[in-house]
Amino acid sequence: MDALLSIVKEINFYLSDYILIILLVGVGLYFTIRTRFIQVRCFGEAMRKAFGGIKFKGGKQKGGLSSFQALATAVAAQVGTGNIVGACGAILIGGPGAIFWMWIIAFFGMATIYAEAVLAQKTRVVMEDGTVYGGPVYYIRQAFKGKGGKVLAGFFAVATILALGFMGAMVQSNSIGETCSTAFGIPPYVIGIVVALVSAFVFIGGAQRIASVAEKLVPVMALIYIMGSLVVLALRIEHVGEAFSMIFRYAFTPNALLGGSIGAALKKAISQGVKRGLFSNEAGMGSTPHAHALAKVKDPHDQGVIAMAGVFVDTFVVLTMTALVVITTLYAGNGILATGAAEGVSKANMAQLAFGSVFGPQAGSIFVAICLLFFAFTTIIGWNLFGKINIVYLFGEKAAKVYSVLAVGFIFLGSCLSNDLVWELTDMFNQLMVIPNALALLALGSLVVNTVKKKKEK
Repeated sequence: MDALLSIVKEINFYLSDYILIILLVGVGLYFTIRTRFIQVRCFGEAMRKAFGGIKFKGGKQKGGLSSFQALATAVAAQVGTGNIVGACGAILIGGPGAIFWMWIIAFFGMATIYAEAVLAQKTRVVMEDGTVYGGPVYYIRQAFKGKGGKVLAGFFAVATILALGFMGAMVQSNSIGETCSTAFGIPPYVIGIVVALVSAFVFIGGAQRIASVAEKLVPVMALIYIMGSLVVLALRIEHVGEAFSMIFRYAFTPNALLGGSIGAALKKAISQGVKRGLFSNEAGMGSTPHAHALAKVKDPHDQGVIAMAGVFVDTFVVLTMTALVVITTLYAGNGILATGAAEGVSKANMAQLAFGSVFGPQAGSIFVAICLLFFAFTTIIGWNLFGKINIVYLFGEKAAKVYSVLAVGFIFLGSCLSNDLVWELTDMFNQLMVIPNALALLALGSLVVNTVKKKKEK
């Protein structure tokens, strides 16, 4: 385990500190400029189309999902442990300034995910029985014809199956197991068994059942978490200004908190922001286009702007709530992390300590455990669907059942394994997904730009 962990960490070092930063920022800048800041110009439209006619019971769709079901499924995948455990890990390792870089990645990511959703809509495949399939493997094949495109699409599909269907499910169940064990004293493997069984029931129902569960759970779970966070911030209101100040100050001078040279500390803050930002909002990773491809919309642009709303909610609302709660309680006002890392504080228990400092240790642990349970569970079912689409692409419909059984096994396994190894493996496969996806996005950039132009002309 230790040998494997060191190897994976070394791979992740080069991926997150060099390749990922260049690709994510580069693609985000490219589409931001080419679409003339669509995330700013169409922000109001995105909010109206995403939440203007919100329904918690979209019903079964003949071939595909309703637009809100697709958004809920995408947000279910986005809003998970990355918003709680991932954000805490970024702050713990990269300092409060890492949140600033997560915001930057999310801002440019809104333009990237617009492009992903548009291309997913344009390249999706509708079978004779009305079943819809779509996602990066389909636009990668359109971007790169011949054997090269087939290899890139296959590489992406394998990375997605491992990153989301298997390793990603392990991360989510691992976090559920640890937080519930802390809050309720239940052994993690018991939690793993329960989560695995409930997940299996949802998987059996296919995309329709996953979407039905997501459209009901996602709005409720987000609202509960936001309300709890607002209570903490209201009681720590005198430190909210200081928290924002620390985010901006330590974004550029993190060595004042982390120690070491300014260059090394800044690199750490940026790389943590980029890596955890990707895991949180998934823009550029190629996961959420699987959901957006299934949406029944008249114009690909409509689902593109709705996809932007998902990134906004994930990072600028839910993740920011976590950051402010943690910083106002553990850093600001001479908190226990004001001078650096403290004994016994880890990314796994950081949020529970933060909420516990206001609600009381037991109540804080229970609140985070319940929220994380719903966040992580919805991510598991969303990611399972994305992995299944790639399994079908590679091996056909018959392989889907075998994949689901294996996925259930990984969910249980994740509750029993080392937290660090699970996270590092997931980071590695997540980051490998970015490479073929980003290359295809750039290659098909003109299709995205033409979609924006046609919308402006109407």
